[in-house]
Amino acid sequence: MDKIINIAVVAHVDAGKSTLVDALLQQNGVFSEHEQVVDCVMDSNDIERERGITIYSKNCAIRYKDYKINIVDTPGHADFSSEVERVIKTVDTVILLVDSAEGVMPQTRFVLKKALEQHLRPILFINKIDKKDARIDDVVNMTFDLFVDLNATDEQLDFPIVYGIAREGIATLDKDDLGEKNIKPLLETILKQVKPYEGSVDDDLQLQISSLAYDDYIGRLGIGRISKGKIKAGETVTIVANDGHETSFRVTKLFVNEGLKKVEKDIAYYGDIVTIAGCSQISIGDTICELGKPNPLPPIQIEKPTLSMNFLVNNSPFAGRSGKFLTNRHIKERLEKELETNVGLEVSELPDSDGFKVSGRGELHLSILLENMRREGYELSVSKPQVLFKEIDGVKCEPFETVIINTPSDYASTVINDLQERKGILTSMTTSDDNYTHLTFSAPTRGLIGYRSAFITNTKGEGIMVRSFDSYKPYAGELMTRKNGVLVSMETGKTLGYSLFNLQDRGQLIVGPATDVYVGMIVGIHNRDNDLNVNPCKNKQLTNTRASGSDDAIQLVRPRTFNLEEALEFIEDDEYVEITPDDIRLRKAILDPNERYRLNRK
Repeated sequence: MDKIINIAVVAHVDAGKSTLVDALLQQNGVFSEHEQVVDCVMDSNDIERERGITIYSKNCAIRYKDYKINIVDTPGHADFSSEVERVIKTVDTVILLVDSAEGVMPQTRFVLKKALEQHLRPILFINKIDKKDARIDDVVNMTFDLFVDLNATDEQLDFPIVYGIAREGIATLDKDDLGEKNIKPLLETILKQVKPYEGSVDDDLQLQISSLAYDDYIGRLGIGRISKGKIKAGETVTIVANDGHETSFRVTKLFVNEGLKKVEKDIAYYGDIVTIAGCSQISIGDTICELGKPNPLPPIQIEKPTLSMNFLVNNSPFAGRSGKFLTNRHIKERLEKELETNVGLEVSELPDSDGFKVSGRGELHLSILLENMRREGYELSVSKPQVLFKEIDGVKCEPFETVIINTPSDYASTVINDLQERKGILTSMTTSDDNYTHLTFSAPTRGLIGYRSAFITNTKGEGIMVRSFDSYKPYAGELMTRKNGVLVSMETGKTLGYSLFNLQDRGQLIVGPATDVYVGMIVGIHNRDNDLNVNPCKNKQLTNTRASGSDDAIQLVRPRTFNLEEALEFIEDDEYVEITPDDIRLRKAILDPNERYRLNRK
């Protein structure tokens, strides 16, 4: 039997979690000498690689001395915090990464709070100590203050500190001396801080499912840590669901982590993180016990969604041009499959239309799902994101977020004015020596939808904004919506340079020449606050008369393009984003201009 320690690497986004896991794997013989290793090897999903973020928590294992250390790499973005909430229950300690320059960020508070609630004793890893603007001592003090704010016990406050440069695989206990330039000081700190998981092979089995996966050949997989006893492949066990319902099933396959691979085993013991197959109904929080000896662990509580969108069948004139899955049944099957592994998601059918209300933890959480569906060949239309209100003690409440902004001081007043218009409250403001202003706001999620593009414009791309869900607070009142109307096509056909040139004075175009458009499709952003029906397919009238200069070449301004998140932020309540494998289009919910006019008159 192995001496087993389970650790999770937690931090704010971009602090270097996946890079640190790379270093742990590389320096412990996981890769062969001839093997070419990519950066952030744990980020295996295509979207994770493209965006440079971790979306799904993933497990791996290393061997150090006579210990087996299971490592869980967790997401840093607030929208995927449901992944963090579950895995914290399966580990013995967490390595809390904090950037030596940025310091404590909103998501740092969230992940640390979850770890402290589980009575874990974290290890602090100050990363990127080679940065020019590193402020190591200040960051350590900030982190200590955060521990105190979160009511850490005296034992938890006595946390060990490791300094390092994860990108170079360096860890040290002395910030002024890099030592032998390897990761061993961190591993030694883990062994010193955490005892191997204790138990007995004679105890009755107890294993709680914390994550789910799916395999095309063996079906649904449950992942969790064995709290007590042992589990064998081929044995029949009792499973106690979250609602207390008991059933039994036979464990058909049993896997444990070795390096990056899952290795099939006949038996696994207490403390280890295992993957099991055999139960098609297995779910997050279910407890697997000895046959006929139910002993369930407390259910895993996942925080509820804060944002919802309507996923609708695409009914535009261009429906079916590039997608393979178009119908309500297709969308329903895909969402049901997503619910099997994405526990932060909630889905309900819309009573009055072909579609579903899908609720998640934020815009990014839902847009990643839409991006995956799009790449798989789905076509659908989605509505503007709406926040989910709650009634607390008879008071209407809405989700608020903590917003941390670093911006050149020249733009600070514009940012403050913008967020105050969106009901944001400035809670702190400091100015650094490099002429940057650090702002902290508490703002309603409703007001932040669609703000990122305005923020990038107002700070000339030099500002940094970080958001994290805070809590539900009393309703902030009515908000001013998008200031500009849109240019809406009143013709179906291909856009022509001549007509687009004449429309440039009316606003900013979002389509170029020779683009297929249809009636009701949005082709530009109006300079004024009202919508304007336009004809982007109109050609120049040709006559026999010619005049000098009348046929000069026209010059079109480059159209503005939207990615999926920007499109979702931009639209209003009466508009949809049409998502297909090849295109992202903006359109009015009601395509017919006469019908829209009649409704607006009421």
